[in-house]
Amino acid sequence: MKFTSLKPVAGLMLAAVISACGGGSDGSATTNADQTASSTGVSAGGRRPGTGPSAPLTPAMPITPEPPPPTTPPLSPAAASHFLAQATFGPTAADIAALTASNKSDWITGQFRKPQSLHRSYLQGALPSGVTLSQNQVYESFWKQAASGDDQLRQRVTFALSQIFVVSLDNEILPWSPAGVASYYDMLGQHAFGNFRDLLQGVALHPMMGIYLSHMHNQKESGNRVPDENFAREIMQLMSIGLYQLNPDGSQKLQNGRPVETYTHDDVAGLAKVFTGWSWAGPDQSSGRFLGSVADPAREWTPMQNYAAFHSTSAKSFLGTHTGGSGEADLKVALDTLFQHPNVGPFIGRQLIQRLVGSNPSPAYIGRVSAAFANNGNGVRGDMRAVIRAVLLDPEAADTGSPKKLREPVLRLANWMRAFNAKSTSGRYHLTITDDPLWALGQTVLRAPSVFNFFRPSYTPPNTSLSAQGLVAPEMQITGEPSVTGYLNYMQSAIPWGVGVGQDIKADYSAELALAAQPAQLMDRVNLLLVGGGMSTTLRNQIISALNTIKLPAATGSNAAQIDAARKNRVYMAIYLTMASPEYLAQR
Repeated sequence: MKFTSLKPVAGLMLAAVISACGGGSDGSATTNADQTASSTGVSAGGRRPGTGPSAPLTPAMPITPEPPPPTTPPLSPAAASHFLAQATFGPTAADIAALTASNKSDWITGQFRKPQSLHRSYLQGALPSGVTLSQNQVYESFWKQAASGDDQLRQRVTFALSQIFVVSLDNEILPWSPAGVASYYDMLGQHAFGNFRDLLQGVALHPMMGIYLSHMHNQKESGNRVPDENFAREIMQLMSIGLYQLNPDGSQKLQNGRPVETYTHDDVAGLAKVFTGWSWAGPDQSSGRFLGSVADPAREWTPMQNYAAFHSTSAKSFLGTHTGGSGEADLKVALDTLFQHPNVGPFIGRQLIQRLVGSNPSPAYIGRVSAAFANNGNGVRGDMRAVIRAVLLDPEAADTGSPKKLREPVLRLANWMRAFNAKSTSGRYHLTITDDPLWALGQTVLRAPSVFNFFRPSYTPPNTSLSAQGLVAPEMQITGEPSVTGYLNYMQSAIPWGVGVGQDIKADYSAELALAAQPAQLMDRVNLLLVGGGMSTTLRNQIISALNTIKLPAATGSNAAQIDAARKNRVYMAIYLTMASPEYLAQR
């Protein structure tokens, strides 16, 4: 099936999406992170070698039992689809039906109880004959769980966290440790429903983070050598408190009309000393093990340990705190200090809203999520379950009045897979790197170009109506004419033929084909699955008119193949035109 007559939509879609998405600031604020990184001589890519998971240095933060859900009215299919587009990798017809018979709060509670799908287990399972373990299996496992995993909320939140706590396979070293990268993703998933304090520790001590942000093998000061500051800077700047002091509603605190910085270079230097002496886990403290020449079989997924001989014993001052004990004691003080900082709730809360719901949450929305972070209702700070509930159950999340965010390419493809029950012929979901912006998605999971993710939370396309309104549209940072055209090229092939190596992943359009003779009913189904039932009458009528140009031949004994082809072409066109439209791309 060729949609050559639809190619002109590519040029129009970019402009339409920019105006429809509704999201950004003026762009100047987005350069602070790059300037901070360059000031210390470390590239924004954060790729200087280092290592890290989470170690039991402090008891896990308590998670209180789930409160009984409030009584809520039944959901319409459209409301259920809209919610599932935020909380999962995309709605399915079965999930919509199940949710309309329940409610959002109960659905979340049920998801909290589901066992975690483990990506490292997939990688270390039995590989087909002739297949050597590589980063390709990381992608396979991601797509398998995104398309068919039962623990959808956990996997969706994990993907959001992976864009805040970034490690990337676009790195010289990490592709050689696919099981380690899979375990890092599992670690994010493990703590997604736990406590943020434990999540911070898991990130800080995972060997893959230690490699990516270079605090593995980080040594104490000696002579002209000073501790590596890379991770110390980024755990503050990107992973906990941000660059400027915030009010609980996410607005910046001002002093003499100017933002107040959260930390100085002295704070970075002091915190960098905390992250000295950390390296591969193992049964001893030998220098060979510290430097990596003595290997432990499980070291890629075991939390790093501290080597006293390489840990700074000098006083460490940062963020108004002082410490100077063992490596483990110093780390506890450092992570406790970050965890208790008043910025964490609004800083992390805003980013979770952006990743799951919308690019420009109101201050009141951020404030409600921040309050849930500060206190889950039982005096516990950092309860991720309370935060997730606050993000997804907020009235602002349920509002469908205007577009909230641009769907990033990975989520569009996952949405298509789930909506149309796409399955892997081989069972492996053999979809590899999809970076190419002209013939693929322009985005590959866990392959961000830098520690700043694929796009920055405060990005806005310059010289647009968004920037003029002080709005942000993070996903627009990877959106341009080549990537828009590439997405259309990719979906033009994917919808009829499938994706992956040898079109390994193919959709099942049985339900849609049964409606091909009734274009209005076909569009109702596509509208519900892809647009949450929110498609405008204008767009719906335009697509129905296009479908009616594909004539279904009258049935005779000899033209079954022609009828089948026409029915398929109607289904393909209905899905393609919907997924190419700004009404789909700009998620409400």
